[in-house]
Amino acid sequence: MSETDTPSDGQTERRRAPRAALRLNASIREPGRSRTGAKLIDISTHGCRIETTNGATTDSWILLTIAGLETQYCRIVWSSHEFAGVEFAAPIAEAVLERLLQDHQLSETAITELRSIANRTHRLSVQDTADRQALTELSRKCAVDAVVEGLKLSEARHAKGQ
Repeated sequence: MSETDTPSDGQTERRRAPRAALRLNASIREPGRSRTGAKLIDISTHGCRIETTNGATTDSWILLTIAGLETQYCRIVWSSHEFAGVEFAAPIAEAVLERLLQDHQLSETAITELRSIANRTHRLSVQDTADRQALTELSRKCAVDAVVEGLKLSEARHAKGQ
């Protein structure tokens, strides 16, 4: 989807590259601070969405460590509650992203976690907050990703005869 395409909700898509659902452990570190845990929710060649309890602030620069990738220097482009959007300082190669996605296909547990994120962000988005739009989009995206990945998992099991 290009920057000017319009998704089904009528809003202009601003991402440079499509994101893929992923559920990986990661860690983040702001310069001068300790490393804290995070979970990757989705990823593209230009950035990712994370869940973290460290209260990352918008426009801060961090080091993001993900198993299977070199540590990425990144900027927090938005944050809302325990979620944040991250832009990589240098995009990762498409081949590297594909390998990461192949190595970490979503399990039933990860799909359940995506559904949980969708429900939590939906509850937060209906509250009167300035972050309503970001949370609504995150809720929708995680719900859709959970359904799509659940269908993929079901098809894979059916193909294997389970």
